Formats: sequence, structure tokens, C-alpha cells
Amino acid sequence: MEQASTTTIDIHEIRRLLPHRYPMLLVDRVLECVPGEYLVAVKNVTVNEPHFNGHFPQRPVMPGVLIIEALAQACGLFAFATEGASPEGENLFYLVGVDKARFKRPVEPGDQLVMRVEHVKTRSGVWIFNGEARVDGKVAASAEIRCTMRGA
Repeated sequence: MEQASTTTIDIHEIRRLLPHRYPMLLVDRVLECVPGEYLVAVKNVTVNEPHFNGHFPQRPVMPGVLIIEALAQACGLFAFATEGASPEGENLFYLVGVDKARFKRPVEPGDQLVMRVEHVKTRSGVWIFNGEARVDGKVAASAEIRCTMRGA
């Protein structure tokens, strides 16, 4: 049985593949990617991020919607790797749905969010993923994420 190859993706390649920029780029590095199977990425959470000024000033907590966005960005990177596609030609992966979102623990400055996304199926051009975000090995959030690729 042939072993699937695992690849990593650094911030330079992430910036080439995703259109997001600060403060909305929420993936710092891909640690593992097995195209067609799964991707593991990290987001280093720092107190300098603008959302912490208002959420919440006395006890900074990363908004759940940004954790879901980070998972969706990981899904886009995974889909590009699986398809062997790139954003040249104006291809982008768009978030089209989130189901079964659950939040188990707060994510705070100093945490490293480790995200794992797995491809479940593709139906009518919509990719369906299971995503989980962990801090220190404990689940912080999970969701079913749906994305689709579109040209501009």
C-alpha cells in the first residue's frame, strides 16, 4: 500500500493561495497536508490582534466567528492542495455554509490554535469538511464547513 505524501505550507505560500491579509489572514502555517484526506494548520493567537480591544478588554477572548473563519481558511488551503489548483485564473474558495458549530473553551492571547480539517464529501460542487480547533490538545471549537470554488 502506497503512503500518501505529507506536505507543509509556509506563510509565503499561504499568502499566495489565500486572498486574506491582516487582520483577516488567520492561518500562520500548515503543519501537515495529505491531499484528499486532511490538513493540520496553526494560528498563533496574540494580544496585538485588533478584535481583542473590544472582545473583551478585561478578559480577551478570540471571537468564535473568527475561529470558524480560521477553519474555513484551512479548508480553502486543503482544497487547493487536493485539487492541485491555485488562485491564478481568479479561482477562490468561498465559504458557503457552517453547520453543527460548537464552542467548548475560550481561546485567549498566547494560545496556539491547532486546526484539523478533513474532507467528508463533495456534492454539486460544494466541498463538505469536518473541522476541529484545539488548544493544548483540548477541543476549543468544531464545525461542519461547506466551501465552493468559483472564478472571479
